[in-house]
Amino acid sequence: MLTDDLKNLDINDIASWPIPIKVVGAIIVSALILALSYWFFIQDQLDALDKAGRKEQELRATFLMKKSLAINLPAYRQQMTDMEEDFGVMLRQLPNKTEIPELLIDITQAGLSRGLKFKLVKPGVKIYSDFYATLPIDLNVMGTYHELGQFISDLAALPRIVSLGNIDISPLDKKLSMKTIALTYHYLDEEEIAAQSAAKNKKKRRRGRR
Repeated sequence: MLTDDLKNLDINDIASWPIPIKVVGAIIVSALILALSYWFFIQDQLDALDKAGRKEQELRATFLMKKSLAINLPAYRQQMTDMEEDFGVMLRQLPNKTEIPELLIDITQAGLSRGLKFKLVKPGVKIYSDFYATLPIDLNVMGTYHELGQFISDLAALPRIVSLGNIDISPLDKKLSMKTIALTYHYLDEEEIAAQSAAKNKKKRRRGRR
């Protein structure tokens, strides 16, 4: 019956269609309208809403981060102040180039005051860094185990930074012979920094010519 009704439908006279077919047609038309509305209008709005949601999350995260920084700003400032003070203390522990001879004297006197005998005190070649230089000093001293221990302790207590490396202790004439490399440091003045910068630029130019 329904097939015959469909065959006899007059597209120009919808009012004469049977009620069941009108209902089905209305449902189909409504579905098409909803589909087209979603495709052309709602989809774009949903995409815009999704984009706005992601943006909101980003802004919220940025706000929370800045809020945290603002809350902790006094603590950060205090940390920076403390770091600057600590850096200043460390920098004052680095002698300048004119104080290096005095430091060598201090090292020698520290050993002599403990009864050590110096067989070698030989400054090596400086190793330059950005704002300081490392000066290795070859030491060879002779004394008792107790005297050597006191000497090492005295070096650690100097107002200037002195570290020992490559320590080699061996028996010699009823005493001990200690060979070591003392590392001391001094900060670079403006003249030395300029000289090091010029040397680096010169090396770069040489490499560029190869």
